[in-house]
Amino acid sequence: MRGICIALLLCCTSLTAQATPVTLEPYTAVYSNRVDAAISFSGEAVRTLQQLDDDTWELSVQASAMMANIRETTRLKLQQGQLLPLHYDYHRRILTRTRKAQLSFDWATGYVTTDIDDKPWRMAIEPGVHDKLSYQLQMPADIAAGLDRLEYAVADGGHMQVYRFKVTGEDEVETPAGTFRAIRVERDRGEDSDRETLIWFAPELDYLVVRLEQVEPNGNRYALLLKRLE
Repeated sequence: MRGICIALLLCCTSLTAQATPVTLEPYTAVYSNRVDAAISFSGEAVRTLQQLDDDTWELSVQASAMMANIRETTRLKLQQGQLLPLHYDYHRRILTRTRKAQLSFDWATGYVTTDIDDKPWRMAIEPGVHDKLSYQLQMPADIAAGLDRLEYAVADGGHMQVYRFKVTGEDEVETPAGTFRAIRVERDRGEDSDRETLIWFAPELDYLVVRLEQVEPNGNRYALLLKRLE
């Protein structure tokens, strides 16, 4: 079993060993957030990238609607154009129910430690591994470089996952912030998946996400649309 885990890790990390160099600029993007389900409702999501005093970076996403709130944060460093996540934190509250997850990356020892709902886990890592938020900073650089197949090794839920995406075209996207020519990217979960995720990146906004749509197997639909950029 240990040999299989090591082989999987080597396979995953090789996906991003030659990652496109990344440059970061601070921003705050505000999105309208809509859920169409048995009960449809809307809210707001705020995505902020900022440089901290110790020269690390923090990307945070906070979404709220009705009696639900989600906050997701990653702190990372940019080393010679490569992203190295340091700490990931996730907190979700729906009514009185909460879910928490934390990942701490120790690049000196080569391990990530996870604590998901107070269930710790430890796993070997190599440069190129992301958390569930940091890979989203790599995507714009890869799309700008002209890649049409994107693959990321992500420490997710105490395991190593491979997130795959494919560029499927361009569209004109109308948003409250304006109309943009945007590159359409689809999450590739395999032929048997009945969940669909589409993301639109606007080149004129340094490949910022201007629209996102996700359709769940039960037909529930989740959508983000850019309201303003600060």
